[in-house]
Amino acid sequence: MKIEKQSPKLITPSNPTHPTLRRYKLGFTDEFIFGVEVGVVLFFPANNPNSAARLETSLKKTLTRFYPLAGRYVEEIQTVDCNDQGAEFRYATASIKLKDYLVSDVNFEFVDDFFPSKVGAAVSLLACQVTTFECGGVAFGVSISHRVGDASTLCTFINEWAVINREENNETEFTGPGFNSSVLFPARGLSPVPVQRMTDDMLRKYTRRKVVFSESVISNMKAKSTRQWSRTQVASAIIWKTFMFADLAMRGQRRESAHIQPVNLRERMGSLIPKDSCGNMVGLSVTECKSLETTIEELADRLTESVKRTISNFSKVRQDDEEGQEMVLNSLSNMINWPQSTNVVVTSSWCSFPFYEVDFGFGKPIWAAPWNIPGNDVTFFMGDGEGKGVNAYVCLQDKYVPYFEQALQQINAFVV
Repeated sequence: MKIEKQSPKLITPSNPTHPTLRRYKLGFTDEFIFGVEVGVVLFFPANNPNSAARLETSLKKTLTRFYPLAGRYVEEIQTVDCNDQGAEFRYATASIKLKDYLVSDVNFEFVDDFFPSKVGAAVSLLACQVTTFECGGVAFGVSISHRVGDASTLCTFINEWAVINREENNETEFTGPGFNSSVLFPARGLSPVPVQRMTDDMLRKYTRRKVVFSESVISNMKAKSTRQWSRTQVASAIIWKTFMFADLAMRGQRRESAHIQPVNLRERMGSLIPKDSCGNMVGLSVTECKSLETTIEELADRLTESVKRTISNFSKVRQDDEEGQEMVLNSLSNMINWPQSTNVVVTSSWCSFPFYEVDFGFGKPIWAAPWNIPGNDVTFFMGDGEGKGVNAYVCLQDKYVPYFEQALQQINAFVV
């Protein structure tokens, strides 16, 4: 498959940002985040051939509502300069039909080709690429800087853009709160989680794999317990157990393991945060395991209880008082300072975000895949489009791949 990309252009807001909004200060939940992108690529079976100009026009209007995304981040003062320099936008063509790409046991590495910049290399806070296939199908690759927003923010932005695009006059009422993490979680001047900047040579040492958990696999696992496991917790337990086995095989010795998963704080704290609030608004649920003999079912139980406990704790405090602020801050600190004797596995579920509901006016996507910076033992979950299965997108170092695949084969024998 070959993708030819046109020269990028900058799309600016349809209306200039008011001078009083020129500086957008990050909240402390944003300060914790390192400077990478969070993105998704959506595949649509058909496209309106006359939609190119319309997409640009609707994007301009959407940027007026999400104005920080048209600005530039100033690292020294942890602030977005909302200067309306614009978002990166690029068109591309793929030398393959969409159906052939999707049925070829999609190589997840190719997902990078549907974005205008390499992972970790974007200058603008928003970047979009529209790729047309030979059959007329289209892929939308959209990414935002993780400094200013999370997966929920990304989904809110894309759905708003889609609504504006499919309206005949491009005029819709916007009632969302917009970017408000700096109001909800005032800045504290924190340093981001230390993460090494990925060079091209380093990126080439990582591999990403797509692991499919079908509806039948999820159902079979759920039937083994009277507890109400979510499909995400079932998939998380299987992936976690796989990483535990793989870690033992590669190192030749047992280590304790910790599982970290973000929990969306929107509509879950004592003072409800609107569901379409933009920014980084997550806490972390941590589950520990000291024994390799712990079964997948036991892991699923622990994960479920851990998330319930985390949500319950957050629901008892308000984000606008010191206790709530400290609880969020302490939760985020779980990303750092783990000892070498602990194998840390991170999963993040996007299954509840309505990426499959995005409709620009030519139907909803038939497949959606996340796009994030590589990291060892990191997995992202997305639905299969039908709402019953789960696709896991696993990232690991090349040297780790054979151990992971062997461990996954062993575990599949018990869960399929």
